[in-house]
Amino acid sequence: MAYGKQRRDHPGVFSLMLEDARAALERDPAAGSMADIILFSTGTRIVQAHRRHHWLYTHGFRRLACWLAKRMRVRLGADIHPAATIGRRLTIDHGIGIVIGSTAIIGDDCLIYQGVTLGMDGKNMHGKRHPTLGDDVMVGANAVVLGAITVGSRARIGAGAVVVGDVPQSVTVAGVPAKIVRDHRLHFVEDADASEDVRWSCAL
Repeated sequence: MAYGKQRRDHPGVFSLMLEDARAALERDPAAGSMADIILFSTGTRIVQAHRRHHWLYTHGFRRLACWLAKRMRVRLGADIHPAATIGRRLTIDHGIGIVIGSTAIIGDDCLIYQGVTLGMDGKNMHGKRHPTLGDDVMVGANAVVLGAITVGSRARIGAGAVVVGDVPQSVTVAGVPAKIVRDHRLHFVEDADASEDVRWSCAL
């Protein structure tokens, strides 16, 4: 589901939740079984809660969806607007401090670490205000991605980065403000010193 565009063969909410749990199990070396993911993975619980909220929001139960999302914010420490569009097999590592705005779009097979914000930059108050992530994007811990920008597929955003402009496909960005430190398309390191300092998370 490139860039969050819904396909006709898009699976149901429960199938999506099962895919999310399987993806989390594959990515989490601390989990020994699917039961571990279901019982103990806060990130998976957050993603699955959003799946339910988003279904309610898009089927005419907007107030209920927003109320449940508010409860999730208190219980699980994540603030994801039920209108946000999330693709298949999303994994959130830990999930504490996650903030995702209402017009954010996340593609398939993305990995988001704790403390990430997909927010607005204050320039656009109407229409598309939040980022779009392509497929297979990794966003490191405490990174901040702001505005109606696009992060290309297979891009990597380093921990603590502040991203306020479009990110091409298949590159790594890091720093404040974020800049390209690796270009995986060319197998070229633009800034060797900066690329060695890229961090994702201490969680795994």
